[in-house]
Amino acid sequence: MSSHYNISATIVLFKEQEDVLLKAVNSCLAYSGEKKLFLVDNSPTPISNSYILNHPEITYIFNDKNLGFSRANNLVLREIKDNSRYHLVLNPDTFFKPQVLDELVEQFEINEDLALVAPAIKYPDGEHQYSVRKYPNFLDLLFRKTGINKKRIYQQEYRNLDLSKPFFPEAVHGCFMLFKTEDFTQINGFDERYFLYMEDLDICKKIDQIGKKKYYFPSVEVTHVLRKGSAKNIKLFFYHFSSAVKYFLKWL
Repeated sequence: MSSHYNISATIVLFKEQEDVLLKAVNSCLAYSGEKKLFLVDNSPTPISNSYILNHPEITYIFNDKNLGFSRANNLVLREIKDNSRYHLVLNPDTFFKPQVLDELVEQFEINEDLALVAPAIKYPDGEHQYSVRKYPNFLDLLFRKTGINKKRIYQQEYRNLDLSKPFFPEAVHGCFMLFKTEDFTQINGFDERYFLYMEDLDICKKIDQIGKKKYYFPSVEVTHVLRKGSAKNIKLFFYHFSSAVKYFLKWL
């Protein structure tokens, strides 16, 4: 296989369910063009799946410790910089049909100002996930956590728009982010000060700084399980709160 590929992708792992992970892996591998999938494992023990470990289009990186989401994703920056045209950041609980990547890549070719393209996101039951957002202030995050002031929450999620049509949102959810690799590497990927959470909002801000755009293209859909870990786990809630403080100190 060529050392140059049209699409590279990174999935960061942490104690993943193998059947769910394989859906994400096979979604990437179903792309018909040249590709390279990086599995960056933050788990305490490595995986043993021979299909993954021996696949010629997969590079498996075991960290032997939890580096966090941003730092783990950034491990591939040097590898993809001169080898990849487009780079996908994908959650391990997200999967999609083969034509999705082709249709999203086409949007970059139509509009050279795009640094990031994102599809519509659905739950496994087909219900719509509100995955595009306006940049929040601190109260907006509080409203999302408590569920109060639903009018404001809906405004932040662009629910006043027809979300079946494409547009340029301020920010998109990090479960599926397809970047132009040139732009992703120019902004040095994710800010590694965020261990987990808020890094998707932050990188959208960084795209603004280089004068590029983010595009929501709902003509294609992906499925995201959305585990909402910070709502169930006190440690993950702490990570979310800590990242929010870092985000607002940086940008507001």
